[in-house]
Amino acid sequence: MSVILKVSDRGGTAVVALQGEIDLQNSPELRKELLGSLADRHNLVVDLARVDYIDSSGVASLIEALQTARRLGLRLSLAAASAAVMRVLKLARLDEVFTIHPSVEEAVDRGG
Repeated sequence: MSVILKVSDRGGTAVVALQGEIDLQNSPELRKELLGSLADRHNLVVDLARVDYIDSSGVASLIEALQTARRLGLRLSLAAASAAVMRVLKLARLDEVFTIHPSVEEAVDRGG
């Protein structure tokens, strides 16, 4: 099963909605999608509402995408992070690194 639920364009901001478990098996798919959206010069919102689990490889994909966005002068934010994802992000103190919005709509309104 794909970790990518849906990719949409909302006024020049790419929204990548994820689902299920993000782990070593499917983090390469996530990495490819995130970096591809950034290569197309889109600000990016990653919708994490339906993510049940994320491991270090999934977190590494998000960090690489954030670094790429910054290098390209683009924005990347996380939205609607599930409780499971927030636990991991807080444990690694990444909640202080990423911009995290309570909803996709708020993230899009703020430009990604």
